[in-house]
Amino acid sequence: MNTLNPSTNPTLSIMEKIAGHEQVVFCNDPVSGLQAIIAIHDTTLGPALGGCRMAPYASVDEALDDVLRLSRGMTYKCAAADVDFGGGKAVIIGNPATDKSPELFRAFGRFVDSLGGRFYTGTDMGTTMDDFVHASRETSRIVGIPEAFGGSGDSSIPTAEGVVYGLRATIETLFGSDDLSRATYAIQGLGKVGFKVAEKLLLAGATIYVSDVNEAALAAIVTQAEMAPGTVRVVSPHEIHLTDADVFVPCAYGGVIHAQNIALLPCKAICGSANNQLADEQLAHVLMDRGILYAPDYIVNGGGLIQVADELYGANHERVLLKTRHIYDAVLEVFKESHAENITTVEAANRMCEKRMQIRAKHNNIFTNTTKPKWDIRNH
Repeated sequence: MNTLNPSTNPTLSIMEKIAGHEQVVFCNDPVSGLQAIIAIHDTTLGPALGGCRMAPYASVDEALDDVLRLSRGMTYKCAAADVDFGGGKAVIIGNPATDKSPELFRAFGRFVDSLGGRFYTGTDMGTTMDDFVHASRETSRIVGIPEAFGGSGDSSIPTAEGVVYGLRATIETLFGSDDLSRATYAIQGLGKVGFKVAEKLLLAGATIYVSDVNEAALAAIVTQAEMAPGTVRVVSPHEIHLTDADVFVPCAYGGVIHAQNIALLPCKAICGSANNQLADEQLAHVLMDRGILYAPDYIVNGGGLIQVADELYGANHERVLLKTRHIYDAVLEVFKESHAENITTVEAANRMCEKRMQIRAKHNNIFTNTTKPKWDIRNH
């Protein structure tokens, strides 16, 4: 593992890097080997909420850059999902395949608890629900744990639902109807979310193109297609973004749309679950110039966030699915604002979120009452 040392970037100090964030906490527990960073970006809407990812970062600077970027994104994601939480994120420096232990996650839980309810967290890339069962033994500020332990279960279910609502809004804007069977889709990644999206599109009678490095996932979706009205075609992972489909659906890693491939995209629209699909937000201007409709990922993939936020009030699947339906309305609102103001959909989405934060900042919410501490949302 790396050692948590100050920033080695000679051009920016740590204080310059964290400007705009409310709080950044470096966590070190020599006994368990835990080395982590927690970043709280903005708590205007409520306590910070964001997952904890684990990755073998090459340096502390790389880990810090990642957590700062991700926590800022969570502020906008929470505003877009209209939940009573602000933006935060955590990263653990280490190899998730070899460096995990119950003691490490219990140590992480103690650091989370020390923040007094300013930060709630759960699974992300490289971590699992079972990891956070250990963390939850040290703090109640954990979300997304298994139902057997009082959590709300698999968050990929509402995430996939939200992606389908986003696709419906996209198809409505493109073709004047939200009938999913009217379009073709190129799905990049058949993980927990991508596979469920593919299943739903097949059941709707759509033609889908799919790619994944996991041969078992590919075989499984081909089998699913045999029992559904839709059709599926398997494409190489290197060619999925070049497939002549109406909608490109990124459901794997971020940064898949970049300067080297953006001019080659043949699709009419992009709408998927992957985080940070654009390697640079300025690429939204290129997509706009090319007439490619882009559904901002942090709105489309908000279903999982809606579920874990709802869990803190007592898990209710029906309530989660009802709120997830609003992703359809939010995506349509962004498209309309983009068209009316001649701005990119990324700019329109950011404006929508910033407006919500400005309005909410003027009013007390349930976290500012005087009967209990501001950040205590659970009845301990």
